[in-house]
Amino acid sequence: MATQQQKKFNILLVGDNCIDCYQYGTIDRISPEAPVPVFKFSHQETKPGMAGNVKANLEALGCNVKFFTDELCSTKTRLIDSRSKQHIVRIDTDVAALPLEVGCIDHINEYDAVVVSDYNKGVVSYELIEWLIKQFTGTVFVDTKKTDLVRLEGAVVKINLLEYSLLKSECSDLIVTSGKDGARYKEQTCKSPSVEVADVCGAGDTFLSALVTEFLNTRNMTNSIAFANRAAAVTVQHMGVYAPTLEEIQCQD
Repeated sequence: MATQQQKKFNILLVGDNCIDCYQYGTIDRISPEAPVPVFKFSHQETKPGMAGNVKANLEALGCNVKFFTDELCSTKTRLIDSRSKQHIVRIDTDVAALPLEVGCIDHINEYDAVVVSDYNKGVVSYELIEWLIKQFTGTVFVDTKKTDLVRLEGAVVKINLLEYSLLKSECSDLIVTSGKDGARYKEQTCKSPSVEVADVCGAGDTFLSALVTEFLNTRNMTNSIAFANRAAAVTVQHMGVYAPTLEEIQCQD
């Protein structure tokens, strides 16, 4: 059973920023110019992505979030068939983000937790994460695509199964998520609820955010992983990135 949040936690979030753009349309014919579908655009939606989506998820769970990132922002544009909800193609426009300087954050211990959402786009360096771990007296949570995790010892690190297969080294507090099969932490495996999946986009961001808030509530990592699995199960039932509320997550119990 998820724990009702007692207070508004103050979270320091560091990570790569992105805009997720969803362009919806229909496909009725094949182009006479090449064997490709003709996409007839109807409308589009934009949402915060990457660490911006983590921020949205934390805020949906009642947290106050201070977000440090680079002003330059990548864009991921997805063309989606309105009838089937099938993704046709994704177009990435990446920018060369500037890394945050080590020591650039003041009063770090005024926060309840530090969260790093590292998509390896340039904002977050190993040295920055190491500095955060050293300076912060509470728990540092890291979601990363970096591979030398022994350098992140002292943090709770969350990665997915593909990222795990690419590791050069591991750290002690490592959580490996594997979609519908749940998540593994040390010698334990926590299963995910069985739900109908519409879109897995953003599920990892939801998992991270829910893990952080429930751990601050309970200080129990196993229960927090179970709660995060239930939160991610809500997200995957929606198209595009989605930030579930506490009430929606509790309905998965």
